[in-house]
Amino acid sequence: MNVTNAKNQLNKMEKGLEKYMDHVDCPIRQILDRFGDKWSILVLCLLSHRGTLRFNQISSHISDISQRMLTLTLRSLETDGLVCREIFPEVPPRVEYRLTPLGNSLVPYIEKLAEWAAHNMPEIMKNRETRKL
Repeated sequence: MNVTNAKNQLNKMEKGLEKYMDHVDCPIRQILDRFGDKWSILVLCLLSHRGTLRFNQISSHISDISQRMLTLTLRSLETDGLVCREIFPEVPPRVEYRLTPLGNSLVPYIEKLAEWAAHNMPEIMKNRETRKL
């Protein structure tokens, strides 16, 4: 992509976002805030690749997440409609989590971001080493 095309795309994007950027309750900020945390994207990716999982299965795959933080993350993702929680009336109760159609629609974007990160990680690490404060 040449510089002119890149500038045109940036200008188009900025015009589309202008109506949101000056507002405190900007929906874009709220959504990006959800994915700016440490765990949401990991949980979404895990459910995308593994399918329906129980709480302890999610916890075992993401070993460094606390139970409290996993609970908060799952609740937030459920509130946003990205994850569905199903409770089975058994003793003890069985609870399973899976992506909703909305959550599944987000997965390709997360995967693209992960591809970008993997591709650019060497350069980012090099920059971090040379620009340490």
